[in-house]
Amino acid sequence: MSQDADSQDQIVVVLPDGSELDVPRGATLEDVAFEIGPGLGRDTAGGRIDGELVGKEVPVTEDGAEIELVTEDSDEYVRVLRHTASHCLAQAVQRLYDDVELAIGPPTDDGFYYDFDDLDIDEDDLEDILAEMEEIIDADYEVEYEQVSIEEARERLQGQPYKLELLEELAEEGETVSFYSQGEWEDLCKGPHVDSTGEIGAVDLLEIAAAYWRGDEENPMQTRIYGTAFESQEDLEAFKERRREAERRDHRKIGSEMDLFSIQDVTGPGLPLYHPAGKTILRELESFVESLNLDAGYEYVETPHVFKTDLWKESGHYENYQDDMFVFDVDDDEYGLKPMNCPGHATIFDDSSWSYRDLPMRYAENGKVYRKEQRGELSGLSRVWAFTIDDGHLFVRPDQIEREVEQTMDMIDEVLSTFDLDYDVALATRPEKSVGSDEIWERAESQLRDVLDRRNLDYEVEEGDGAFYGPKIDFGFEDAIGRHWDGPTVQLDFNMPERFDLSYVGEDNESHKPVMIHRALYGSYERFFMVLIEHYAGNFPLWLAPEQVRVLPISDDNLGYAHRVKNEFDEFRVEVDGRDSTIERKIRAAHEDRVPYMIVVGDDEEEDGNISVRDRFEDQEYDVEIDAFRDHLRSERSEKRTEPDFLQD
Repeated sequence: MSQDADSQDQIVVVLPDGSELDVPRGATLEDVAFEIGPGLGRDTAGGRIDGELVGKEVPVTEDGAEIELVTEDSDEYVRVLRHTASHCLAQAVQRLYDDVELAIGPPTDDGFYYDFDDLDIDEDDLEDILAEMEEIIDADYEVEYEQVSIEEARERLQGQPYKLELLEELAEEGETVSFYSQGEWEDLCKGPHVDSTGEIGAVDLLEIAAAYWRGDEENPMQTRIYGTAFESQEDLEAFKERRREAERRDHRKIGSEMDLFSIQDVTGPGLPLYHPAGKTILRELESFVESLNLDAGYEYVETPHVFKTDLWKESGHYENYQDDMFVFDVDDDEYGLKPMNCPGHATIFDDSSWSYRDLPMRYAENGKVYRKEQRGELSGLSRVWAFTIDDGHLFVRPDQIEREVEQTMDMIDEVLSTFDLDYDVALATRPEKSVGSDEIWERAESQLRDVLDRRNLDYEVEEGDGAFYGPKIDFGFEDAIGRHWDGPTVQLDFNMPERFDLSYVGEDNESHKPVMIHRALYGSYERFFMVLIEHYAGNFPLWLAPEQVRVLPISDDNLGYAHRVKNEFDEFRVEVDGRDSTIERKIRAAHEDRVPYMIVVGDDEEEDGNISVRDRFEDQEYDVEIDAFRDHLRSERSEKRTEPDFLQD
């Protein structure tokens, strides 16, 4: 075939709606957009080729590639804009400070950051950097794309050791790399970017942090500048308001104010200490999920915190998690703190002989696990070294999968609904690297789809995002200010029964392998507790609140009656504020302590033998009988209502 004929070789690209389009091999994403329509071509800022976000200048070379274009109307457009904003940040820093070495500067869900070496600044310097960025944006520099050889790239990047390190890795993938430039400044980058710096409608710099190069504690420490960018000033102001609200709800701040937990130097990083108030909430969470487990036929087991690493080698975790495990030697044997509970549960199952009639077997454990996260990634309760999973593992026959998954989803729905959390669902399918036959995977994925379809759930299909041992259903949920969190999961596992040679005797008297189902209704208690603190801003529902009612005597003369009232509510968590203080200060203190209900007692209440009640959100008091209020508290607690609602009764 001649060179001309070869250059005209046609390939098929697949569009998001499933339709196909013939284009010349090597056509760029922008070319594809113009092929669809001139308007789309002009509006395209970048796109995805087989899921990878790239610049519009990137050619499509593979037949059957799946193409998704990004325009100003796309959800991902702001991410492209923020990538350009990160370049504006780096350009501004290099204008203001000499001999700065550039590292990386990606966009993020909330904004962007750039890492620098040899940059000594503090928060006060951000104002000058931001002003320089705004000058770059106002200059409306065209963002230009260029493809250059590896050798030329080496010459351009002299004096930038981190960029040169990245270049050598890119050199293994191809003979050329891409640069993006704006004005006098350029950067080694895959893109994508907007057409000009002037498209950035609003930008702000948020904070400075320390970060290791590539997240490795063995590498140099760098200066990271965080920022954010939007298409409009209105969007930026709305973001700032959400950020202020998130700071107000920060679980570390509220945890200290309410004396829930602490992480102290004496314990080491990522090892939380739960104070009485925090442990009270955790005990309520444990009791709730335990009631669901027992109703669903689970049996509680317990496994030790430490195992010989032989177990982790057998399960495969040693190979995959060794760097994240705490491993040590005892009398020439190697041990490890457990990073997961499932191998211990598989070992318990393997200690007995089972018939098909015995299945399913359902094990539950509030199991403490340990993972050696990098210190720089530890943050409050959101990422720790030691955490507890409300773990459940089921050993089932293949024909029982749907029923057990259905029951688990009922339990997850009850948990998330109880906390008033709206959730979304995704089906994660077989990844490229996996174990098990095609037949098993197809059947398992089909069974999970059937469960989701029967429940009439809208769900996303995340192709290739399943675990290597089986497909899964993932739940994500939004908190009170719209932040999205990863939540519970149901996972099918064909690998663990194989590795541990688990079996049961089938109806045919032959040995069969069970399917293992992993599930957690909360996930980790630590992460879920963190989410609840911020979701409720510390104003926990009555059933969770560490202090449910506070009795406030108007004067010392009413202190005796206050204690008698407390005794009337001894089935609840009740305290008496007996301090020598005004009633106004006592009420204010109870509000600040986020106590759901206050009982105010003075001479009139003592004489009539009743009480005055107010909740933490109301300024008005209501005179009620003791028995009536006790009955209400019982009802609100048993129904796990999310807000105090006595005054609405």
